[in-house]
Amino acid sequence: MPEQRVVDGRGMSPPEPLEATLAALDTLPPGEELLVLLFCEPVPLYSVLKENGYIYSAKMQADGTNEIRIRKS
Repeated sequence: MPEQRVVDGRGMSPPEPLEATLAALDTLPPGEELLVLLFCEPVPLYSVLKENGYIYSAKMQADGTNEIRIRKS
């Protein structure tokens, strides 16, 4: 089983989380998932994902962390 790829952007300042996520997606092998952790709703990221053929699901956790799971469609 492949190691889970994670971008933890909770301590980053914009646009660092977006840049780190896009860089990680550039190297994401087919069939694998990227987990992004943020304290916000990354609307610009969602637009980029849709435009580039990615699917995602987002779930807000009790501590305010938004867990976004991304994979190539």
